[in-house]
Amino acid sequence: MVSKRFVAKRLLLLVPVLFGVATVVFAILHLSPGDPAVAIAGQRASQAFVEQVRTDLGLNDPLWQQYLRFLGDVATFDFGQSYQIQRGTPVSQILADRLPITIELAVLGQLAGLLFGLPLGILSAVKQDTLTDHLTRIGALSGISIPIYWSGPLLILLFAQFLGILPTSGRIGSAHFIDAVTGFILVDTLLAGDLPAFRSAFRHLLLPIVVLGIYQMALISRMMRSSMIEVIRQDYMRTARAKGQGEKITTMKHGLRNAFIPVITIIGIQFGALLGGAVLTETVFEINGIGTLLVSAINQSDYPVVQATVLVFAVMYTLVNLLVDVTYSVLDPRIEQ
Repeated sequence: MVSKRFVAKRLLLLVPVLFGVATVVFAILHLSPGDPAVAIAGQRASQAFVEQVRTDLGLNDPLWQQYLRFLGDVATFDFGQSYQIQRGTPVSQILADRLPITIELAVLGQLAGLLFGLPLGILSAVKQDTLTDHLTRIGALSGISIPIYWSGPLLILLFAQFLGILPTSGRIGSAHFIDAVTGFILVDTLLAGDLPAFRSAFRHLLLPIVVLGIYQMALISRMMRSSMIEVIRQDYMRTARAKGQGEKITTMKHGLRNAFIPVITIIGIQFGALLGGAVLTETVFEINGIGTLLVSAINQSDYPVVQATVLVFAVMYTLVNLLVDVTYSVLDPRIEQ
């Protein structure tokens, strides 16, 4: 059982991290070249609109006042309004619409990587230096080496163009309309009880999930193999075998739990990387998540959206690291001490 004191310490450590991130995000607007108000309003905007943007953002105030106001707005989840992506729409509303899309992709990609990576890593370690081990290692090395911007179009070419069995873009077929309750398309289709829509959504998400899952599977299997081999050679494992305990029981009961601790680190770090990978995946498969939102906001100099999106990415990454720390203490209570 995780102690409340341990969790409280980890939460307190997040405060300076988030404070530093907020400071960097604030600097994005002021370190950008040119007049921020002109960049946000657009080069063809009227002088009156530019002045309105400058007033709305408080750019005429001293820098320290702008900084304190920005911290206060962040604390209340007030990120201002969009000036280019959806003019006049609160940025928090845009994020609320787009964020579940990216989270769904990242979670499903991570689950796919775990579902295949962990068993392959364990099998490769148990069958060390056999044909199975060699094939698994070659597959893992290939998976790590293939970039998303190459594997995505390749899978589209194979399954959509040549075989014609999977769609190439979007989250659901145009014939289906589902009210966004949670923002997660698979969950919303199930809540609506619309199985044809669920099948359509699953088919649309399958290729993006595979693209994200390939790299995760490769990295997790390699890490699991290395960690499992190290654990298998420990004295307590040999003692368990000497007592007559079966190899499978020894591996799963004594080896897996201890071997899983380093893998947790990789899973946590890679989930944060998945959010970054989702930017490329969403672009390739034309999925309007927070990744494509960030790209569009940068291209259109919509700085309030850029600031909010970068801050959300950072917060999610730090929360994942907190979850990793808590999981550590569950697997090995000694870590709390």
